[in-house]
Amino acid sequence: MKCPRCVQKIHPGASSCPHCGFAMEHADEVFGTKDIKLKKFSDVAGVFRMKDREPMRKVLEDFETKFPQLFVSIYLSAFEDLNSLRQYGFWMLNRTNYVDVDSQRPNATGILILVDVNAKSASITYGYALMPYLNESSTFEALSAGHPMFLQGDYRGALKAVIQKLESLLIKGWRRVSRDPETVLAAGGQKLKDAGPDQGEIRVAGTIGEVEG
Repeated sequence: MKCPRCVQKIHPGASSCPHCGFAMEHADEVFGTKDIKLKKFSDVAGVFRMKDREPMRKVLEDFETKFPQLFVSIYLSAFEDLNSLRQYGFWMLNRTNYVDVDSQRPNATGILILVDVNAKSASITYGYALMPYLNESSTFEALSAGHPMFLQGDYRGALKAVIQKLESLLIKGWRRVSRDPETVLAAGGQKLKDAGPDQGEIRVAGTIGEVEG
């Protein structure tokens, strides 16, 4: 995984970055120490029309049907003076209690798509349990699938394209791990017994991919 601040590679079990010292408490200093409650789909920016919100929720439900142990959350906002979308995504996935996600899907099995409509940028943060199946290259590929539509303001189309790409990348990742689980997991700093969705609450979120336009 990579540090949300300096983007250097660090061990997934590290409590802080050995390169820059970044840790959860540093994110808390900037964004707050209290947990927050949200639904999986949160359009704080108000860019979705009412008629488009339910179809977007349906996309999230369909994802959970295909991947019963995982969930995707979406957060759209018009940030002002946000220095790092990466760090905010890291903090949000650690601090959010998703009220419409059941307890069988802890945040360690979650994927957060964070969109800044002012900066026309987006990021993906994912939980520790997904590290064997996703990486920075794959999340960048997923975001790139929706990039043209993000720039055009077609957020529904963009997010649907990103999630569809994530689905195919997760399947590819699962196949890769199933062929040689010990080697793949070891490359990510994990052991076979540590992999899977039963990780509990994450403290250090996984790699982040980001596209800016």
